[in-house]
Amino acid sequence: MIDPNHNSLPMPTSTPPTLTHHSFEATQSSGTVSSLLLAPADADCLLVFAHGAGAGMRHSFMEAATRRLADRRIATFRYQFPYVEQGRKRPDHQPILLKTVRSAVAEASALANGLPIYAGGKSMGGRMTSLATAGEPLAGARGLVFFGFPLHPAGKPGVERAEHLSRVALPMLFLQGTRDKLAELELLTELLTELVRPICGELSDTATLEPIEGADHGFHVLKRPGRTDDEVLDELADRTRAWIDTTTGGR
Repeated sequence: MIDPNHNSLPMPTSTPPTLTHHSFEATQSSGTVSSLLLAPADADCLLVFAHGAGAGMRHSFMEAATRRLADRRIATFRYQFPYVEQGRKRPDHQPILLKTVRSAVAEASALANGLPIYAGGKSMGGRMTSLATAGEPLAGARGLVFFGFPLHPAGKPGVERAEHLSRVALPMLFLQGTRDKLAELELLTELLTELVRPICGELSDTATLEPIEGADHGFHVLKRPGRTDDEVLDELADRTRAWIDTTTGGR
């Protein structure tokens, strides 16, 4: 487990990050989608950050998380899946989602000015990123970051949604709330041990599981003294920064 309080973590930058609006072709059939690039002046990497199934790239979690990541020198490229761009509630079919992930990574790479690229997302967005990577490596990606991997439906423990992870040959960071009903931690730990170890011989070389104490799937915590949602968001950003520092992506 990564210690989020180790001395190498950067202090937040005093210069506000720059937010720019972009668009790109998600797929030929689905057309163009919107995207947002949030880039601190001192960024040393870029995370391609996909949203979850129930909300788009402007959801409050996405907004708050990207601001905190920017404070830690991590630029972010958020984007809409076509169904959100078109005002629909039902997610696109999986081939559309996977092609959109690939298109987003390509667009982010073109805007990155040479920064190392990471990819991932919240819930469904992270899982679709891992599926895209399992099918064919994402060009230039150094690792994957999952903010609440949706291992199974609530109340229906299982591992079928994650069996493709054995085909992902990249470092992976799993940020999981200990109250997440879509991912039993014991089950996820067992899955990663069994599926990921054959790639490299050691789980820690490929997958890092970071439990977020008291958080649910949306990274909310129960109202009690000493722990707030804002503190959880800071912890997520700290652990992401610390993990990136352990990979080969830093400058």
